Amino acid sequence: MFTNLNQRSRLDDIAIFVCVVQSGSFTAAADQLQTSKSVISKNISRLENQLGVKLLIRSTRRLQLTEIGQVFYNKSVKGLETLQTAEEEVSILQGSPRGVLRINAPHSFGIMHIAPNLTALKALHPELSINLNMDDKKVDMIKDDFDLTIRITQQLDGNLIAKKMAPCKHVIVSAPEYIQKNGFPKSPEALIHHNIITYQYQQSPNEWALKSAKGSKTISIESQTQMNNSLAIREAVLSGLGIARMPTFVVGKDIKDGRLIRLLPEYELLELSIYIMYPDRQFLAPKVRAFIDFFSTLYQVSPPWDCF
Repeated sequence: MFTNLNQRSRLDDIAIFVCVVQSGSFTAAADQLQTSKSVISKNISRLENQLGVKLLIRSTRRLQLTEIGQVFYNKSVKGLETLQTAEEEVSILQGSPRGVLRINAPHSFGIMHIAPNLTALKALHPELSINLNMDDKKVDMIKDDFDLTIRITQQLDGNLIAKKMAPCKHVIVSAPEYIQKNGFPKSPEALIHHNIITYQYQQSPNEWALKSAKGSKTISIESQTQMNNSLAIREAVLSGLGIARMPTFVVGKDIKDGRLIRLLPEYELLELSIYIMYPDRQFLAPKVRAFIDFFSTLYQVSPPWDCF
């Protein structure tokens, strides 16, 4: 379709233009594409000169699409998606997982359970390249161009396909040193007399639902410390700062090795599920299928972090 260098160059410029719009600035696009801001500016200027129109209004504060720039952007995104689908269909016909697999995952799960297993995944599929991006906030994986995302939730996104990777159970934990100084909470109600650390992105961080053989109850917790990262909370609990409700994939090994104590073990707490989620596409790229098959088999029903 693109029979000469000028046409190929224009296609590259269009892809860069889309990246600039989606990332919000020349600088962010340059970082994402691993090039310089001046190169990005040169590509955009060349594209505008070739089209004979102004696509972007540039200022020191923000980047804004012109009216015709918005139209061109909408068409360009659809065109690039069509090309990407064509490439994936070719890859499917080739049958070998290859290319860059862009993964989004929560910080704690990505660091503890995705990154350590990428060596084994790469050994199975040496032509696969990995781009692992970690963020505890929910991202728009279509807009941010991820192939798949790991989500820990009870509510599924109807616009995405979900494959359950593993259960995500929660437990109440503290360090032995904290208990020696402050005593065991003998009931859920006793937690109000302790220093509680909560994860601010968690569903109902200050309302703890507990279930036992005697029934269910919900305890209102007053948190003295809030954090937005589970690994940071783990470090704080290990240091003796207080008590926290934590996912077992973060603290299971600490409980097994005696670094943390599970409190109120007769109660079951919040249980979510860990999903691999990806766009609903007619053709599933081999690189995505390879990741799904590998990690689904790895963790399945009884993940190692629950063996304590």
